[in-house]
Amino acid sequence: MDESDAMSDDNLMLDQLQRGTFEYFRKEVNPANGLVADCTKTDPVCSIAAVGLALTAYPVAVERGFLNRTLAIERTLATLRFFWNSPQGEQPDATGYKGFYYHFLDMQTGQRSGHVELSTIDTAILIAGALAAALYFSGVTPAEREIRELADQLYQRVDWLWALNQGRTVVLGWTPETGFYGYRWKGYNEALLLYILGLGSPTYPLPIESYQEFTAGYQVHWKQVYGHEMLYAGSLFIHQLPQFWLDLRDLQDDFMREKQWDYFENSRLATQLQQEYAIRNPFQFNLYHEHCWGFTASEGPGPDSRQIAGIDRYFFGYEQRGAPFGPDDGTIAPWVAVASLPFVPEIVLPTIRYFQALNIHEPADGGYGFKATFNATYQANDQEFDVEPTQIKSNAIWVSPWYYGINQGPIILMIENYRTQLIWRLMQQSPYIQVGLRKAGFRGGWLP
Repeated sequence: MDESDAMSDDNLMLDQLQRGTFEYFRKEVNPANGLVADCTKTDPVCSIAAVGLALTAYPVAVERGFLNRTLAIERTLATLRFFWNSPQGEQPDATGYKGFYYHFLDMQTGQRSGHVELSTIDTAILIAGALAAALYFSGVTPAEREIRELADQLYQRVDWLWALNQGRTVVLGWTPETGFYGYRWKGYNEALLLYILGLGSPTYPLPIESYQEFTAGYQVHWKQVYGHEMLYAGSLFIHQLPQFWLDLRDLQDDFMREKQWDYFENSRLATQLQQEYAIRNPFQFNLYHEHCWGFTASEGPGPDSRQIAGIDRYFFGYEQRGAPFGPDDGTIAPWVAVASLPFVPEIVLPTIRYFQALNIHEPADGGYGFKATFNATYQANDQEFDVEPTQIKSNAIWVSPWYYGINQGPIILMIENYRTQLIWRLMQQSPYIQVGLRKAGFRGGWLP
């Protein structure tokens, strides 16, 4: 096969994966209010992070022909109108407060679900999606103008200063019953996106000192891994999440300038080291190899303990899995490997092909591409099998029965950022993003 044939096969594979994955955002949605289901469990709640990813995915779907532009505008407008008009206040059954929104909402009423927290990071993801939609729907029609107005109003309503709770860094959450959480976003984590949005706000901007305090915690995360120095986080999504929207190639803040490094290269290395961990496979989990990896916070088959092939194994339920320093129980999340496509396509493309060849993630019953996770050790029952997909029986592998919106969105966005940089190019046009990056000390790359 020559190079052009290989590229054609890759494009077809990515087309099919994007299209199948987008069906989640077509079907697992309440079209009346735009709320997106957290997952495919019975009677799910809405995840506001999944809504933010959906708002960002609609432009991709229009460009790829998965969704009619008129329908995408209608869906986007319904979503933004709901969030702008929904109740904001200290009452326990509101949708949000101070411009922030509760992590989970009732799919029908949009009210807070149970006693969940007002989430600062999930609100940031929601707002990032709203801004991406506003930048894409740039036409002169009344509907597209309203999209831009609503997105701007939603962003400007977020009171980032309130979320400091008289401190220097942003808190993780708040509830009307107990007030602010004690934990804050400090040190290397996915909240880089949150701080850029907060710094760029024209109404309640975070002080520059808040970002400086956020990155002051980086030093404990600067580690040597397999002979490489890097800003370490075990869960791969931490490296990826800000870059669903932000093009950080060749951009450096003060910390990265000092290290002569950048976030994009750091994410590239983090992905390569996850593959290296799978190749080394220090705990002898089934199927780990160069094309089967992807470790992140995710669901698993546990909690459960089993003895398999003479080894006592403990399997987690939801856990902040990571590599190479763990925790690890043999559970792999295909979506998180796919989301590293822009960083290292040369290892991600063969990995996608391997996951597809396993034939356990794209069922004929109308599924949405890759399911959340699988574990080839949990159901092994002392069985040893070759890593070739043709040698593996599907019932030998535990597969999560669910799809999750926050897993589906990154597949769509990062495939597109790899192919056309659509979302990155849109967000580069935002004056809010430009201001936020500059205030954070970023220089270089595409930043004017």
